Order: sequence, then structure tokens, then C-alpha cells
Amino acid sequence: SQSMDGGAGDQLQCSAAVERLNAAGQAIKRQVIRKATVLLGRNEFQEIIIRIEDGKVPQSYVLKEFKLFTKFVKEGKCTVQLLPENIQLLISNCPPDQLNVFLKTLSIKHQAWQTLKPLTYRDKLKAALPRSFETISPLQQRDVQKANELRSKATSKGLADRTNNTMRTVPGQQVKRPRSDCDFSPSKANPSKRPVLSLPAARKLNKEQAAVLTAVLSGKNVFFTGSAGTGKSFLLKRIVGSLPPKSTYATASTGVAACHIGGTTLHSFAGIGSGAAPLEQCIELAQRPGVLPHWTLCRHLVIDEVSMVDAPLFDKLEAIARSVRRSTEPFGGIQLIMCGDFLQLPPVSKGKEKAAFCFQARSWRKVIQVNMELTEVRRQTDQSFISLLQAVRVGRVTEEITAKLMESAYHKIERDGILATRLCTHKDDVELTNENKLKQLPGSEHVFEALDSDPSQVKTIDAQSPVSRALQLKVGAQVMLTRNLEVERGLVNGARGVVLGFEPGKQGLPRVRFLCGATEVLKRERWMFKVGGGLYVSRQQLPLKLAWAISIHKSQGMTLDCVEISLARVFECGQAYVALSRAKTLEGLRVMDFDPRVVRADPDVLLFYKQLRKERLLMQASMDEFVGRKKKDNHLR
Repeated sequence: SQSMDGGAGDQLQCSAAVERLNAAGQAIKRQVIRKATVLLGRNEFQEIIIRIEDGKVPQSYVLKEFKLFTKFVKEGKCTVQLLPENIQLLISNCPPDQLNVFLKTLSIKHQAWQTLKPLTYRDKLKAALPRSFETISPLQQRDVQKANELRSKATSKGLADRTNNTMRTVPGQQVKRPRSDCDFSPSKANPSKRPVLSLPAARKLNKEQAAVLTAVLSGKNVFFTGSAGTGKSFLLKRIVGSLPPKSTYATASTGVAACHIGGTTLHSFAGIGSGAAPLEQCIELAQRPGVLPHWTLCRHLVIDEVSMVDAPLFDKLEAIARSVRRSTEPFGGIQLIMCGDFLQLPPVSKGKEKAAFCFQARSWRKVIQVNMELTEVRRQTDQSFISLLQAVRVGRVTEEITAKLMESAYHKIERDGILATRLCTHKDDVELTNENKLKQLPGSEHVFEALDSDPSQVKTIDAQSPVSRALQLKVGAQVMLTRNLEVERGLVNGARGVVLGFEPGKQGLPRVRFLCGATEVLKRERWMFKVGGGLYVSRQQLPLKLAWAISIHKSQGMTLDCVEISLARVFECGQAYVALSRAKTLEGLRVMDFDPRVVRADPDVLLFYKQLRKERLLMQASMDEFVGRKKKDNHLR
């Protein structure tokens, strides 16, 4: 009963351990089930049951009072402690999205069940019902409303209890193990404030995205592509959330993209440095103790922004995988899930000659079983702007498009003291522009230092982090949000704002007015980064960066609502398209010195996409024919 959006709420595919505890809370007996199915259901008395199946004898427990430890849900782990029975279930290696929905279902259904009058042992005997187990029904809005009403009652009662110094365990209470290195926990500031529950917020996948996810879950090696703003990174996050964490490695060709999907760079996964060494040497590098487990444990390898991986590197990785895993299967039997747009950022060319794309690699056709394209644009909504971008993407610029883009040079896009962000082709221009503009502002400078969990890993963190180690701000500084805070209110990665002032007090947090109309005091946020050997490091910093200018490379995945572009120095195919497609609307875009000659699409890529569409149409036609034949057969019967 797996639904396409985040999984069903009634069951988990995971590893499980059942521990019997003594009075001191220590495990005295432990049973480990590597491949377990954990089910949520009701027995003949409508009590909620958690059931663990290992293919032999299922074990069932009635959920009366329990504690949940949910700090590591993102890594597919959690603990359910059954209090009266003194038993705890340790769940691990569970697809994180599935676990999230399951725990929400469990908490909300349990709170609703608590309003019912419990049956006594005698009532149960008298009822003489045959034993039964039925999986729990999906969450409804009414379950959520009921649970929230109960929560607010429990909160006021909890406060009264607290004043009498009696802290009771709330049945189904969620417990986060204390995080000593974090001083931004809302529950610490206000312990009576319990989060309001809501249905698991799974933004629906459209048809194309769901088809990609289905292909991935059926075990196929998939490459999917799509123009800017078709939700590739969004889908990739959903794919990573639907796979078992222990054997899934999320990687990307650049640090910025790796951070978007919560993974590492492809180079640090592979452990082969720049990958320039000869194959034999790369194979040796991949077998170093800190790197080998990546290759041997990996069963699903996700690669984002694969367009920047060149053909020799792709072939090298494929050969390393076979050699290190001692397997003759393509890519050593690892399932590949790759995503990118070859019409956006090509691989970096070394020297004079043009770098070869990875679809030109010898092993590409052998490895990739399914090519799919997302076509529904979600970033922009104005149809004529979308078609302008689609034409620029394939290197076609009509007179009408030239006129529109040249006219945009006169767009007045500043408002409320928020100036346009300048998108630059070269990184050095960006740093100079931001430093100079900040210096020119009057007033004193406020410096915000990042808190890194492991200062010895600063290089790794800097390479992947969207926020810098030190952030200098002044009143009037042009800033940009580097994280989605509240999508509904327009506080998204790339949202533009201006610093209005700083809060009194030792932290002196900045107050920022955004173009979307919201004014917000920004607190530090935490970013987690994977380093070798399954370890994580983190950085806490304000989710802001200076935004007078930003580089095209660093704008990958962002949506900018107020942007100025100078395309005179565009030096690569696809760069003009990447720059233009960051803008949300044509009205929010100003293009300086536009020259149609800078819009170029690589002919090899255009050919590859042409083939891809041809194959898709052929496949579609044969599917339609197959469905048509089936209907006809049924009709004749």
C-alpha cells in the first residue's frame, strides 16, 4: 500500500531491533531483524497495535503509553519505547519519508484513541471476539483536528502539573535527545509550546515526476532531465527520501548542488581526488580504508548536476565500480539515479579542447536504462516568458525575443529599498562588487561568525556551505535568503531583502524586509554536511548572504525575484540560459547590453535531446498500441 507521495502511513520496510529493558532502562535481551516490516494496525478491540514481521512469527504490542525518540528521523532511525512493557523498538535504515509519515500517523491516531474509554480485562473476556489485526486507515483531516484539540488541553494541564512539580510522561510524547551544541530550540524558550500537528505535507508530484520515482523504485538505472525550474532538485530530494539510507549515497558534481540534496560531492564519495590520475591509480585510491566502504556499501548512487561530469570521468567511475566491487555488471551493479540539464552547465573544459559530455561516455548506453524528461515548468508561471526561456535554452533567438530582452534594460525593478541583484559570469567580480558596496554604506558593521561543529573540517564545510564563515552586515545591506524558511510566505532560497536594523542584545540579530512583503528577524540556522565514513559536520549561521551580486554558478537552483544580468562576458554554451532562467518573471528581470550571439546551445546536446524525445515518442506509441490491443481483446471476449 505504498502511495507515491512519501509512502503509506501504516507500514515500514526497515531494520529493527527489539530490546527488553530492566528497571534501570538497560537492555537485558536483544533481537535484531535485518529485514523487518513494521505495521501499524488495530486489534479486535480497536486498540492500536504495532506489529513486527520477520517472515516467521510476527510480534505484536498494544500501544498504550510510549515515548518517541525522533532526532535522527532524517537518517531513517527512531526509537519507540513502550513504557508499561519495558520494551523498546529501534528502527533503522528506513526510507526517511516513509518513517516521517508512519510516525505522524502513529502519534495522531494514538492521541485520537486516547479519548475512547478503555476496555477492562473483564469486558474483553465477555466480548469473546476472535483475534484480529487490521492495518490502520490513512490519516484524515478530522484525526488531525481531534489530536490538536487534545494537545491544547494536555498543554494547559501539563502546565498545571509542572507548577506542582510533577512531570508526567505524556502518552506518545515525542522526546528529542538534548542537543548541547544548539541554543535555538523553540521548546527550550517556551516549554509549554507544543508544535501544532498537521497532515504530512507532501507536495504532490506531477505525473512526470511520479513516473521517474516509479522507475527508480523498480530498481532501474535512471537519467532524468528537464529545463530550469521543472523541479529536478525537489524530485531528487523525494527520491533520496524514498530509499534506504544505509545503502543510498546522495552526491552532486558541485558543492552547492550537494548541499541542496543533503549529500556530498561526487569526488569525495569516489575518493579519487580530481580524477585526473590513470585508472589503475584511481582504483588504488578508491580502495583506501576511508573510501572503500562507500563503494562496497552503496546500492543506490544519486548524482545531481551530472551535466558537469565529463565523459572520461564517467567511464573511469564505471570501471572503478566494477573493479572495486568485483562485479562484471555495469557500474558494478550499483543503481544509478542521475539528474541534470546538459543545456545548462557543460563540464569545465581543460585547455583548448572542448570537454566531452558524459552521455558521450563509452559506458553511458550500457549503464543507463531509462531516460526521462520533465517538461512542466514550476518556477515561472507566465507562459510567454516560459516559451522565451525554452527558445533561449535550445539556442534559438527570434527578433521578437531579442526585442523583448533589449527592452528589459529599461525595467524599473527596484522597490522598497531593495535593489536588483547583479548576476555575474566571473566569481571575482562578485566578491569585489559586494565588498565595495558594503564599504560605501554609512553606519557600523555587524559581523556574524559561524559556529562550526568541527573547526578542523572548515575546508570541507566552506566548499559545500551556502553561507560563509563570517558575514558582514550594515543597515541598508542588500541580502538574499540562502534557505527555504516559509515557502507559503515567499521566504524561499534566493528571496531578496534589505537589512532594516539590528535587535538590541548581545546577539544583535538582523531585521530584514523582503520583496515578498515580509519583515523578519533572522536567527541562525543549521546546515549539516556529510564527510567521509558516514559522519556529519554542521555549520550554524544566519541564512543570508550579500546580494548586490552573485555568480551564475552559485545561483544554481535559486529563484531570484529581482535580478539584473550583463551577458557581455558569457563564455560558455548554456550560460545565458542559466542566468535568464533564474528570474521568476520577465518584469523582475533587467538584461543589460543583450547580444543574440551570446545565446548558444551545444549541437551535440541538441542531438542527444532530439534522440531522447524520439525514443520517448516511440515508447509512448508502443504503449498506446499495447493498451489499445488489450482493450480490443477484452472487447472481443
